[in-house]
Amino acid sequence: MSEPSELAARAEKLDAEDELAGSRARFVLDDVVYLDGNSLGALPAHVPGRIEDVVRRQWGELRIRSWEESGWWTAPERIGDRIAPLVGAAPGQIVVGDSTSVNVFKALVAAVRIAGDGRDEILVDATTFPTDGYIAESAARMTGRTLRPVTPAEVPDALGDRTAAVLLNHVDYRTGRLHDLPSLTAAVRAAGAVSVWDLCHSAGALPVGLDEHGVDLAVGCTYKYLNGGPGSPAYLYVRHGLQDRFDSPLPGWNSHAEPFGMHREFAPASGAMRGRVGTPDILSMLALEAALDVWDGVPVEAVRAKSLALTDFFLECVEAYVPAGRAESVTPGAHAERGSQVALRCADAGQVMKELIARGVVGDFRHPDVLRFGFTPLYVSFADTERAARVLADVLDG
Repeated sequence: MSEPSELAARAEKLDAEDELAGSRARFVLDDVVYLDGNSLGALPAHVPGRIEDVVRRQWGELRIRSWEESGWWTAPERIGDRIAPLVGAAPGQIVVGDSTSVNVFKALVAAVRIAGDGRDEILVDATTFPTDGYIAESAARMTGRTLRPVTPAEVPDALGDRTAAVLLNHVDYRTGRLHDLPSLTAAVRAAGAVSVWDLCHSAGALPVGLDEHGVDLAVGCTYKYLNGGPGSPAYLYVRHGLQDRFDSPLPGWNSHAEPFGMHREFAPASGAMRGRVGTPDILSMLALEAALDVWDGVPVEAVRAKSLALTDFFLECVEAYVPAGRAESVTPGAHAERGSQVALRCADAGQVMKELIARGVVGDFRHPDVLRFGFTPLYVSFADTERAARVLADVLDG
């Protein structure tokens, strides 16, 4: 068993060698170990000043002129193009706006419409975040399709001529399991169905490769690893080849070909703008745009390498420090199957997390017995990681 001094010394060495260590200074961080970025990312230090300008000058002085002069009107596509490289997409395929839930609804109903009348079944990830399941069930009712929950591993055998669309999560929100997006997308495409991926727990943590792997539609939030702030707008990806067939179930004046024409009949805009609905939430959207500055010059591949190193080191520290039998990892050990979080199962997880937070280690708890620790490589250090495992051991031993 490693002694704390040995692992602490290793953490110091790893931090000294970390090429992303400089990114940490770009965030507002106090003395806590913040391992809840998979729920809400930390605040980039420059965002408050940027938002003050938006409020005082753009809104307070320019007022309605800011829709044009400050670029408010084009923000959904402009910010979408900034997110695009982080998920492996070319420009012109991502629009920012609405919540993840709303975008899941738009994407799934549009997927069914693209698939056509001959296909009457929707497959949904049986392990999905509950809201995705609720929306899939509602979309199935509205479109007259049958909903079939299956695990990601069961998808290839479940696909068939009846399959219209498949809604999957890239990373399981509870366990941190990373699903095989390339092979599952290929299987969906081979079956003639439309793929819809939820990227909430992968965008900003690991390479996604939307274009490379032929993903049809994807959605994701921006307040986790992208650090966009609480309730920051989500995004919708529509690959170029499907944009002229993307028939949104929520057409609005913002997605009209002539939004200021005020026509009674709807004519969809071209490109990703078809995913827009109503007036964008400008304050949250521009906070997100400012937050994305922390990604300038940061390769996603380097983020992924550090993520795996952090989670490997955390699991090693947990094994070394935590009393035997008190906590069990439910996160896959294989790198190819792991996102950027570690989930530990213990009987009194809810109370344990309260104690951890009281001692300056912030993670979160998922019913009934899972401790979640999210590792955001831009600001989590190896010293943080070692400290978290040491405090966890102390709580569990107590």
